[in-house]
Amino acid sequence: MKAKRFAAVWVLASALSAGAGAFAEELASVVAEPAATPSWSGFDAVVQAVRQSVVAAQVPGTIVELDVHAGDTVRAGQILLRIDARAADQNVAASEAQVQAARASLDVAKQEFERQQQLYQKSYISQGAMERALAHYQATQAQVSAQLAQAAVARTESGFYTVKAAFAGVVSEVPVSVGDMALPGRALVTLYDPSALRLSAQVPESASASLGAGLAPRIEIPGLGPGRSAPPATRTRVLPAVDPQTHTVELRLDLPPKMPEVVPGMFARVWLPVAPAAFGATPSGGAAGARVVVPSRAIVRRAELTGLYVLDEKGRPLLRQVRLGQQLDDRVEILSGLAVGERVALDPQSAARAR
Repeated sequence: MKAKRFAAVWVLASALSAGAGAFAEELASVVAEPAATPSWSGFDAVVQAVRQSVVAAQVPGTIVELDVHAGDTVRAGQILLRIDARAADQNVAASEAQVQAARASLDVAKQEFERQQQLYQKSYISQGAMERALAHYQATQAQVSAQLAQAAVARTESGFYTVKAAFAGVVSEVPVSVGDMALPGRALVTLYDPSALRLSAQVPESASASLGAGLAPRIEIPGLGPGRSAPPATRTRVLPAVDPQTHTVELRLDLPPKMPEVVPGMFARVWLPVAPAAFGATPSGGAAGARVVVPSRAIVRRAELTGLYVLDEKGRPLLRQVRLGQQLDDRVEILSGLAVGERVALDPQSAARAR
């Protein structure tokens, strides 16, 4: 009885194994090929805002109104917050009252000067009396000008208590709240222009020579999601300064406008068409040997794992962890974990079911 049961189990296992093998043979696959493109080396970069402003207070006072929050889109001249301006408003009112008083004194001085001028023409007063009347009139005019200037200063300072956006952009940070004390120089709102972004990367000195080789740098922004490639840079610049400690230069690449998914601080990678030996070190391209490329749809991403289903000599799919390189249109470079000539399953889901 036991022998018959064992034989039945063996027959069932053999049938399942044969079925799995037949399913594996039906898997669509492709042979890993060497890359036919020039050698590229990647360097870490960060997204920066070309126009970014940290709005700070110019006068002390308590924040009484806060109209924006992080993530809000604002227009140029829009009010961001208000600081308690009651004392400043009183100073404006006092200055305007002083202007009115000075103008009244000027009217009296003008009339007095005109009377003295008529008396002088009739020789009723001396030359000295006429000169004193003129000097008094001119001094009163100067006082009115001074009061007008002081009133203008008071009105200007009163405007400091209303903080406005200098340009249209996005609010990235608001480190204060209503009731906080604003002090001169204290940051209130951080604002950046999303239509003017760039990448900044520190690259070796020798890397800048590759920018004139006829091949434009390639940009990779992982935050855009799998399968989405970043557009080419609109302008590339190398700053004319070298870090004396790291012997690197700053490479800046301006991004095209209208990229809402990209924000300052995002991680990016810049690929330059240069030979690894030019840097005196191994770039992110990795070890020596042929560079391998496979279709991007064959990549498996599971949490922290990035891998491929590689078919063994019997056609069985085996999940293998790999390290990815640059994206080449609909293909991706494999830096490690795969050799030229190995067969890779194109449909990871079907390969997972066939295991």
